[in-house]
Amino acid sequence: MISQIVQKDLKPLTVAIDHGQYTTEILSKVGQAGAFRHHIPSLNNGDLNLFGTIQDMATVSEECMSTGFMMWAQSVCTWYIENSENEWLKSDILPKMVDGEYFGATALSNPMKYFAGIEDLKLSAEETEDGYIINGTLPWVSNLLEGSDKHFFGSIFSVHDHDKNYEKDVMALIPCDLEGLTMKQMAEFVGMEGTGTYSLLFDNAFLPKKYLLADPLKPYLERIKAGFILLQTGMAAGVIKGAVNEMEKANLTLSEINEYLDDSPEEITEDLEDAIDLIEALCEDPFTPGQEYIKSVLEARLLGAEICKRAADSVMQHAGAKGYLVDAAPQRKLREAYFVIIVTPSIKHLRKEIDRIEAA
Repeated sequence: MISQIVQKDLKPLTVAIDHGQYTTEILSKVGQAGAFRHHIPSLNNGDLNLFGTIQDMATVSEECMSTGFMMWAQSVCTWYIENSENEWLKSDILPKMVDGEYFGATALSNPMKYFAGIEDLKLSAEETEDGYIINGTLPWVSNLLEGSDKHFFGSIFSVHDHDKNYEKDVMALIPCDLEGLTMKQMAEFVGMEGTGTYSLLFDNAFLPKKYLLADPLKPYLERIKAGFILLQTGMAAGVIKGAVNEMEKANLTLSEINEYLDDSPEEITEDLEDAIDLIEALCEDPFTPGQEYIKSVLEARLLGAEICKRAADSVMQHAGAKGYLVDAAPQRKLREAYFVIIVTPSIKHLRKEIDRIEAA
């Protein structure tokens, strides 16, 4: 069913999305087809099938990775709620998000860099009896719609209590129609432009405690971390396969000269299949304790990014000048692939984390 949605509904929209059209139409359809259900045991007869979600994301990303990226944002947001202890979110928000009626996003790029010692946390809050008064700015968060009561994102902020003199970090789900939250589209991107990406400004925005995902934060982050990272491999697998498809198309007329290039479609495909086998094995239990498992997850995500880099380079060389046409698929694959390379955790971030584990 996902393949049918890609061919019938997504393919006609791919160029418009690449030029900046944000649509939730495809997310709703793949949600109704079950794409966000595999990894949510409470809504999947108790089964946890993280790899099933990754496969559906890859099928979509092969055609349009902007949509695949929005699927990742949605999938990971449902993962946050599923692994929280908040029964209200699980009963009132989660089923609608899994079915593609509500839309989810993740604002964890800054917190992940904060926990890795790369930058400071950008949101802070004062705790009250009923909630949190949040201030600060997040530069870019995707899969959002300004003022929407159907769009939500998971975020982390530091909480100060000056009377009791303590500070802690907590995580919550934040609705886009929150009073005191201003959303602005501040930039135009060369790729991933049709992903509903906004800068977020919190000015004494009051968030009720019913939206709380985790406090204390650390054990919760350890629980969601592997799933968060592994789910990103769906984007990588899809865009690599999409690049291979374009290389094979180019070879219909240019195979004799293209055989002099590095990274043939056959070589990329073989490496991708090996990587997918590794990812499938790591998905069997995303709650496996210990640093060795997390290191393997980071290495698998890094491998996906590195194959993306090779595929992006090779697809343009295979296509030649035709790849430079304004709406040519090869240069879109190049731009999409580089997003996998730089989105948090980026190649440099992944290598830093792997290095830290190895040095411990």
